[in-house]
This record gives sequence, structure tokens and C-alpha cells, in this order.
Amino acid sequence: MIEDNCADNGIPLPNVTNKILSKVIEYCKKHVETPKLDELTTTVDDELKAWDVDFVKVDQATLFDLILVVNYLNIKSLLDLTCQTVANMIKGKTPEEIRKTFNIKNDFTPEEDDEVCRENQWAFE
Repeated sequence: MIEDNCADNGIPLPNVTNKILSKVIEYCKKHVETPKLDELTTTVDDELKAWDVDFVKVDQATLFDLILVVNYLNIKSLLDLTCQTVANMIKGKTPEEIRKTFNIKNDFTPEEDDEVCRENQWAFE
């Protein structure tokens, strides 16, 4: 798009709020300003990782909006970070705890729920 001079009037970002775009820009600036991998010291790398952990300490709606936007913008490192954050929210929880965490209604009947548990017993061990 940019290479074809199609971005003269801006790049369309449908359904992206200022709040989310500001967060994405903040992340990108921080990662651009940090020295490259070959120049990184352990301290700088640890500081960046700590900054990343703090960066994703946001409410669920913001986290999910970030995931949608960075997926659309193809920012792999931020997509990995946000998805890992969601995975950590799920890790070690029962299906009922996951439903509660993400406000997911259980639309299975008790019989269907039992059948899913039987079919996927390995996941509950």
C-alpha cells in the first residue's frame, strides 16, 4: 500500500480506537528505541521483558482489542505477547473457571458436557 503511493491520505484502520492505536505505537516505539539483539545486555533485555509484562496489564477488552489490531497490522512480537497473556490467563484453569474469567455462557446440556469430558479425558488428567 505505502509502496504504491496509496497511503497519501492515510492508511485505513477500520474499528481501531485512538486508545488502542496509542498503545500499539507506544509498544513499537519502545521496541525500536531498545538496542538491537546483538547490542543487548542482559540488563536491557530483562528491563524490556519487564516492560512488556507491565504493558499487557490491561483490562480484558483492551487486551482483546490489541490482539485484533496487531493481528491486522501484522506486528508479530506484540501479537505473540498479547496471545501469551491470554494463554497465561487460561493455564491451569478448569473449563468452568475459564468460562467465568471470560464471561462465556455454557450452552452445553449436562449430557453434552459429560460427553465432551469423556471424549477428551486426556485434557482433564
